Formats: sequence, structure tokens, C-alpha cells
Amino acid sequence: MKHYIIHLLIISNVILVSAQSNDLVVKIQALDSTLFHAFNTCNIETFRSMFTPDLEFYHDKGGLTDYDHTINAIKQNCDRRLGLVRTLIPGSMEVYPIGDYGAVQIAAHRFCHMENGKEDCGTFKFVHIWKNESGVWRIARVVSYDH
Repeated sequence: MKHYIIHLLIISNVILVSAQSNDLVVKIQALDSTLFHAFNTCNIETFRSMFTPDLEFYHDKGGLTDYDHTINAIKQNCDRRLGLVRTLIPGSMEVYPIGDYGAVQIAAHRFCHMENGKEDCGTFKFVHIWKNESGVWRIARVVSYDH
């Protein structure tokens, strides 16, 4: 009987952790969708609100940039009407909790725009470190690579 109770407790704990993980995945998927809907539609205010003011953005080609640079780059893309559209690659996203800080999101995404009458697309990888401050989730760190 003692072994049965121990096994039951272990299984219950695994199910609880799995349910919490699923909740976190759903939360990060929703945040990702909000972030890139704002990106795709040039909603700068919503896009801006999705990052912490101390954002660090690491890009394998462009190096380290900050919050102001990131927001200004998106504004410039919108002003030039590039029509840049981002799509998350289905099945590529992984989400892991980071203690009492937030979560890490690892995935691949595809960016497309029209250039010289042809669709120009690229698929790249990224890591987002999401910070949860009293229920408000924002990205504090970005690593963008494989360009």
C-alpha cells in the first residue's frame, strides 16, 4: 500500500507540472501572437509595450542593441512600408519556466516581404526571455540567430 501511495503521489506531481507547463505554453503562445500581430500591422504602441525598458537584443549579424533601437527599427520598417510579415513556424516553439522570473521561449520564425515583385522570405531562430512582473509579461532579452 505504501508503494502505491508513493507512485500515486509521483504521478499526481507529474500531471500537475504538465498542466502548469501547458498553461505556460498557452500564455507564451498568446503573447507571441499579440507581439507579432502588432509587428505585422505596425501597431507600434502595442509592440513597444511588449518589451522591458532595459531590453537587450542580441543579433548574430547586428550585435547587441537596446529598446530604443528595436522600436525605432520597427518604426522605420513601417514608415518604408516594407510589408514585412512574421509567421511562427508551426511546431517549432519550446517554452520553459524560469523560476519566479518568467519563461524562455525558443522557436523559429519566417519573415517575408515583397522585393522587386517577388516574395523574399527567410527563416530564422530566436530565444525570448519573458519577464513576469505581477502578471504583466514582457520580453527582457532577445537572441536572434541563424540568419
